[in-house]
This record gives sequence, structure tokens and C-alpha cells, in this order.
Amino acid sequence: QVQLVESGGGLVQAGGSLRLSCAASGRTFSSYNMGWFRQAPGKEREFVAIITWSGGSTYYADSVKGRFTISRDNAKNTVYLQMNSLNAEETAVYYCAARYWSGSRDGNDYDYWGQGTQVTVSS
Repeated sequence: QVQLVESGGGLVQAGGSLRLSCAASGRTFSSYNMGWFRQAPGKEREFVAIITWSGGSTYYADSVKGRFTISRDNAKNTVYLQMNSLNAEETAVYYCAARYWSGSRDGNDYDYWGQGTQVTVSS
């Protein structure tokens, strides 16, 4: 089992920045590929970013490329999502998720999920 707890969400003005954290406990965190997803009210969950178990590779949704950065610190069992130049359409609950075998843009492929953290961007 892997337990995931997100933090760092909040209210920010359009154009601002937030840094989300996802702290993991349980089985070996460094073995898991980690993803960030988000779900806005009335919309389906969407992929945001992935980082491989070693941190050697990262992948982003086109909509966030160049503005968001995913990173991880395996010594701290934590994955981060730095979000810059936020816009109101990115208001959502942000979730981190863990997958053992490989990274995936499909949330259904993930084994463990956090409870989410709310990000609200005011225009």
C-alpha cells in the first residue's frame, strides 16, 4: 500500500503561482511513477504531468507545458508540481497518483490516489 497526501493548494490570482506537494508513505516510493491529475467542477479528470520513478523523465499535458514543472525528491518521499502563470480555467481539485509499472496519461492505470487539494484561480 502507498498512502498519498497532497498539500499546497489554495486561492491565487490569475497569473500567479502555486507549488503543490504530495507526500507518500508505505511501500518504496522510489519504485513508483507519479502523476498529477486535476478535475474541475462538472468536468472529467484530466492528466497534467508524469514523472518516472527515477525522476529522469517527465511528460506534460500540452495545456501546461512550459508553465508547470513536476519534480520529486525520493529521499523525502515527495513529488511536487510547480504551477506558474495560472489561469481561471485551471481551477480544480488536483490529485497525485502512483503507478508501479510505468507512467501513463490515463488515470485509470494508477494504483493509488491522494485525496486531492483544491486550487482556485481568481480572474
